[in-house]
Amino acid sequence: MERTIEAVAKEQHQATLWNTPNVLSFFRLAAIPFVVGFLFFPGPWPSFLAALFFTVASLTDLLDGYIARQQKSETAVGKLLDPMADKLLINSALIMLISLGRIPAWMVVLIVGREVAVTGLRGIASTQGLVIAASKWGKAKMVLQSLALIGLMLHYKYLRIDFHFLGMLLLWIALVVTLWSGIDYFLKFYREHQKKPIANRQ
Repeated sequence: MERTIEAVAKEQHQATLWNTPNVLSFFRLAAIPFVVGFLFFPGPWPSFLAALFFTVASLTDLLDGYIARQQKSETAVGKLLDPMADKLLINSALIMLISLGRIPAWMVVLIVGREVAVTGLRGIASTQGLVIAASKWGKAKMVLQSLALIGLMLHYKYLRIDFHFLGMLLLWIALVVTLWSGIDYFLKFYREHQKKPIANRQ
């Protein structure tokens, strides 16, 4: 009887792990080597293929959250996997584009630094039992960063459109929104922290 219960529990765990939203997050992780690999090669076609893989992977980010809410299949694994896949995909592309000379390194430092700072703050907030709701700025910066990176990966002119210029323009906007969303998160943390009784503050 014990083995049967264990087997059922294992099957339920596997079903939860491999639900549709998590599979989409795993797909984003699997797309990273292709994006990085194509960016190793110069020329319009490798750049186009890198942008294509990145675009498809980015679209899955919009789908997995929606499906998880609709199917009520949000899991602890999914809550960890989804943002991790997003950050790895974005940061991998940013770092590769530095080596190609398409993005100034200082912009990447600010964007990645914001992510590290907010992740650290989330860890501190969780230890204090604080729940800080995600803001619209967080989703906006992800969308803007993705659009900017698609333009910068394409880089070359297609149909007489200068995608590098468009990518840099969007990246500047994304940088402002990224930094503001980080500041907004710190302000929310401060306000929530101030609400706690003085004896419970650390």
